[in-house]
Amino acid sequence: MLADPRVIGVDLGGTKILTGVVHRDGTVEHRRETPTPTESQDALLAGLDAAVEELVEDGIVGLGFGIPSRLDQKTGRVEGSVNIPLEGLDFRARMQERFSLPVGIENDANAATYGEFHSGAGRDVQSMVMLTLGTGCGGGVVIDGKLYRGWAEFGHMVIEYDGVPCQGSCTGRGHLEGYVTGTAATKLAQEEFGPAADAHRLIRLADERDDAARRILGEMGGKLGAGIGSLVNIFDLPAAGCGWHARSSGPQPA
Repeated sequence: MLADPRVIGVDLGGTKILTGVVHRDGTVEHRRETPTPTESQDALLAGLDAAVEELVEDGIVGLGFGIPSRLDQKTGRVEGSVNIPLEGLDFRARMQERFSLPVGIENDANAATYGEFHSGAGRDVQSMVMLTLGTGCGGGVVIDGKLYRGWAEFGHMVIEYDGVPCQGSCTGRGHLEGYVTGTAATKLAQEEFGPAADAHRLIRLADERDDAARRILGEMGGKLGAGIGSLVNIFDLPAAGCGWHARSSGPQPA
């Protein structure tokens, strides 16, 4: 048995790919960040291959992928995605064949939720719910210490009847994701401040006490609060959390 077995963790997002080497005690080293190729599924897979190859070394015993997609855990298949071009692919088998290592896959929001439950904000409770905000909006639930692996697409709960169109490949309207993500923040910033604006500028203007920027972020916060309140009412859980991919994706909490 290896004295210090390590795994490569991969967080695939709609904007960036985060990778790192994870030790048994949870320590992460050799962190890397690269843009997510979104022009095609082949380009996306090539980007993932390159990100993993950069970290493969002696002592690596497995790979773990957090993917913003609907997954079939029994088969390891990605059924579909909203914000990245990945669907209809036997992802686990493909990566096992590519790297000759054991591969684990999980919905990215589920992975984030369980991470917070195990080592973060939820470590003192047995049940919790979490929303993840970045390019899109995801979520996960832990109930009595176990991760719920149903299709808990919290970003697609309807919070406004016949509201704004959702984003990516989703054809719905009024979904939480259409109001609270970095993508939504950029869209609102461009409507208010012009096509060169983005979520980062929106936050900067709000920090400078611009009334319009503060109003926009306040309205986004109200929608987010409605979503969180609905989840608390549904699950009656003692803890709810939010995770932001703030550097590249959107507004941070006030």
